[in-house]
Amino acid sequence: MKVFVTGVRGQLGYDVVNELEKRGIEAIGVDIQEMDITDASSVDRVIREAAPDAVIHCAAYTAVDAAEDNVELCRRVNAGGTANIARVCKDLGIKMMYISTDYVFDGQGTRPWEPDDERNPLNVYGQTKYEGELAVTEALDQYFIVRIAWVFGVNGKNFIKAVLNKAKTTDTLTVVNDQFGSPTYTYDLARLLVDMIQTDKYGFYHATNEGICTWYEFACEIFRQAGVKVNVIPVSASEYPAKAKRPTNSRMSKEKLTANGFERLPAWQDALRRYLDVILARD
Repeated sequence: MKVFVTGVRGQLGYDVVNELEKRGIEAIGVDIQEMDITDASSVDRVIREAAPDAVIHCAAYTAVDAAEDNVELCRRVNAGGTANIARVCKDLGIKMMYISTDYVFDGQGTRPWEPDDERNPLNVYGQTKYEGELAVTEALDQYFIVRIAWVFGVNGKNFIKAVLNKAKTTDTLTVVNDQFGSPTYTYDLARLLVDMIQTDKYGFYHATNEGICTWYEFACEIFRQAGVKVNVIPVSASEYPAKAKRPTNSRMSKEKLTANGFERLPAWQDALRRYLDVILARD
């Protein structure tokens, strides 16, 4: 099998290519330097030359607050770029996996979101990722749409690195305590995605590490496991203004993974421990 991976220099694409290679599966990883996903002719040429059996599309515009001021660029990448890839996958008759987000939901209520629930994004990033989902489902039958949340990996920026860096220059941090979700370690996620792409169990899925927390609880556990002494103060989202509105409830049901025979990701606290072992060893 030969798998084409976009966004190879990002957190997830990096781990997906490593996981494929670890299993002896041929991986072709690209980023914007090799293929601009917003350029339809570039996408067509590069994917056709690679002649893969499947595409795992990890590349995205993910700067959530900046997206509010860069609507056209965000849409061109997340919706248009995804449509370009889906079009080539359709022409070649190959399967496609699109990585989406909890931000396609409006975050109301407290029950976990099911994969087929109605989507109602609150911000530009979520809207454009939703449009990417539509581009995939309209073009293809052989697709996986996998929604993830609160992502962290060794290759790139994330919440864990941000709070640990802040703690080097301050002894007090305020962190939002009324938004609920599940962190996702890209190393764990990559293993699931590679399992999944080798099947024909198509459709929508949710994939995060197990367990629910708030950003405040996540931060407290990061500092506890890292052995960093810092005063973490819980605040409401309204006290911590951000340009883009975030969903309050990002709980996502993973029952469909179990129903289709896929192994769910470990608890987020366990994932955090393994992640910190890696990044703190590098410092």
